[in-house]
Amino acid sequence: MIAVPVIWLVIVVVVDVAAPPEIHLGPLLVAAPALTASFAGAWTTGLIAFLAVAAQAVIALLRDRDELFSANHQAQIAALVLVGASLVAYCVVRERRERVLSQVRHVSEVAQRLVLRPLPQRIGSLQVASMYLAAEAEARIGGDLYAAARTDHSTRLIIGDVRGKGITAIGDAALALGAFRAAVHQRTSLIGTASFLDESVSWNLGDPVGAEQAQEIFITASFLDIPDEDRPAAMVVCGHPPPLLLRKGHVSEVAPHKPAPPLGVGLLARAEYHAETFELGAGDVLLLFTDGVTEARDRYGNFYPLADRVVAWAGSGPEELLQRISHDLSRHVGGALGDDAALVALQRVPS
Repeated sequence: MIAVPVIWLVIVVVVDVAAPPEIHLGPLLVAAPALTASFAGAWTTGLIAFLAVAAQAVIALLRDRDELFSANHQAQIAALVLVGASLVAYCVVRERRERVLSQVRHVSEVAQRLVLRPLPQRIGSLQVASMYLAAEAEARIGGDLYAAARTDHSTRLIIGDVRGKGITAIGDAALALGAFRAAVHQRTSLIGTASFLDESVSWNLGDPVGAEQAQEIFITASFLDIPDEDRPAAMVVCGHPPPLLLRKGHVSEVAPHKPAPPLGVGLLARAEYHAETFELGAGDVLLLFTDGVTEARDRYGNFYPLADRVVAWAGSGPEELLQRISHDLSRHVGGALGDDAALVALQRVPS
C-alpha cells in the first residue's frame, strides 16, 4: 500500500515538469499524505508528507531554480507542511483512540468469557454444543445467557435473556448464572431452582439504581433437568421461547402448558411454577435458543423461520446443527443481527 502514494508523487513530479509553464500540478501532491493517513500510522504519514514537500521543491528546481523562492512555490510548500502536520496529528489521535477501543473490547470479551463460559462438549449422557452470536462485532457483550450444572443423577440447564444490553445486562446475567449454580449446588428441585432465581432477580430490583430503571429489569428463562437414565426430562419455562425437539427427521415444539412469567416480575404477578415432562430419547436433539434468533428479520421485515429451517438439518449433531443455523441466519439478515442471540443444542448419547 505504501507504494501507491510514492508512485503518485513521482507521477505528479514528472507530469508537472513536462507540462507547459502555465500549468501547475503541485497542489495534487497533498493527495499522497492524505491517502497514507487512511491506512498507515503517524510515522509513515509524516514520511510521505516530507516526501511531498521534497517533491514540490524538486518541481521548482527542475522548472527554474529561481522558482523555488517564488511566492507561488513557497505558498504550496507551506500548505503541504500544514496539511502534513495536521494529518500526522490526526493519525496520533486515531491510534490513541484505537488503543483505548482495543482495551475496552478486550475487557468486554474477558467479561463475556468469565460470565458466559462455553459449555463442555459432553455432560453426563448428553453431547452438547453452545453458541453466542453478537449483534455487533465491536460489542461482544450482552444479556443472553446459558449454563449447565450436574446434579447427582441429571444435568440441569438454563437458557435466558436479560432485557437490555451492555454492562447492565451482563451484570444481571452474571447474577442469574450465579444464582443458578448456587441453587443446583444446594440440591434444590427444578421448581426450586426457578423460584430461587426469581427471588434473586426480584431482590436485585430493590437496589437503589432508580425506580424507572428497576421496573425495566426482567429475565426470560427456561430451566431443564435431563436425567442420565432413559427417563422423561423436565422443563420450567418463564416467559422464554420453548425449545425445539428434533426426532427422526421431524421437528416439534416442546411448548409448556402452564408457562410462568419472566423472572423479576414477581412484584407484579405471582409466579406459579410447573415442571412439565417430555421424552428425550437416544439420538434426539433438543434445541434451546433466545428470541434474538426467531426475531431476526430480513430486509423485507420477515422473521427467521427457525422451525422450518431446521427440518432440513434434523439428522445433524449438535455442533453441526448450530453451525448450519448460524450460517443460514447470517444469510437471512444479510449480515449483522439486530439483537444478540444464544443457542444450545444437546443430544442424548445412546447407551
